[in-house]
Amino acid sequence: MGFAHGTIVKQELTGLIEAFWKYMESEIISGINGTTKGFFRPDFLKRVADLGLDVALDIENAITERYTGTYFHDEIKGMSDATGIEEKKFRRIHLIGELTKGSCSMFGAWGSALPNSKGLLQLRALDWVVDGGLQNFPEITVYHPNKNDKNGHDFANIGWSGWIGSIQGYSSAKLAISEIGVSYPDESFGKESRFGTPFTYALRDILQFDETFNDAFNRLTKGKRTCNLILGVGDGKINKFNSVQYSASVANFMNDTTLKPEGDWHPKIKNVVYHGMDWLCPSFNEVMATQISKLYGNLTPENAIRDVTSIVQTGSLLITYYDFYNDVIYTANARGDNEHGPRNAFDRSFVKVNMTELFAEPPPTN
Repeated sequence: MGFAHGTIVKQELTGLIEAFWKYMESEIISGINGTTKGFFRPDFLKRVADLGLDVALDIENAITERYTGTYFHDEIKGMSDATGIEEKKFRRIHLIGELTKGSCSMFGAWGSALPNSKGLLQLRALDWVVDGGLQNFPEITVYHPNKNDKNGHDFANIGWSGWIGSIQGYSSAKLAISEIGVSYPDESFGKESRFGTPFTYALRDILQFDETFNDAFNRLTKGKRTCNLILGVGDGKINKFNSVQYSASVANFMNDTTLKPEGDWHPKIKNVVYHGMDWLCPSFNEVMATQISKLYGNLTPENAIRDVTSIVQTGSLLITYYDFYNDVIYTANARGDNEHGPRNAFDRSFVKVNMTELFAEPPPTN
């Protein structure tokens, strides 16, 4: 798969790797100098200062390699062979999610929150850098593996050219993922760890291999976890969404009655699970709760785009609504360097994609 992917989008993939690597280098220098704070983990910045960027990232790769499926390495090797970009550079780029602190938002809504109480609507809003190069190379990569137990099933990875880990995505098993980086946890998170499966790989495994919500539950609770996050898993077959308080110490699945953290600024809403920007983030959670409540009973992708994420101001780089009932997604990307209009994805036009048609695409005949 990697060689075909790298061949088809060689120019875009090469452009993304070069642009994002350059941006990352500049941000790390700023972080070490103290000019930019909070983007990279402090322990990682110290290793870069002591050892250099390449060595520091190679150490992270060595630590996580035993917890990473060989198929990720095979796919990276294929892209490397197709583009001529060193394998190590691909691997280094794909660990950035473990080392940075991005703010994001999510919700899942079902039952009485939706028109006619039908289906499941899920949000994944990514708030990250909009000038780091990623915004120039948006891509929905649709995988059609050879059908057997080893390769999994069809799924769509919503991200950027050559990005094989998952930060947004939807599968033919009607499972979808959301994620939030946690910069402001409380003591209930316990400890983080560098030793485990990179979360973007764990999320992709849900999309590629898991058939049910329970499969995803078992994967996240039994897996070797790493950093503080809030994850989200939706299953459109049973109209169920849970968020997950996630760290090396815990994997707490939460529904609308067990939602945490608890506080006046994070009120429980029947048949809705939501988180705005972080774990302890009163201002964004208050606004998100208010906007969802205003639309309660008539929450659709169209009015959520207009009256939830655009008002909360979340989803600056990449944002996707998963409409399970109609098997479609609505997605928007931050303004590219050669584009016009609003900068942030939540203010831009969305693209509607029929997932039934994507997954039904026949294989080539020769």
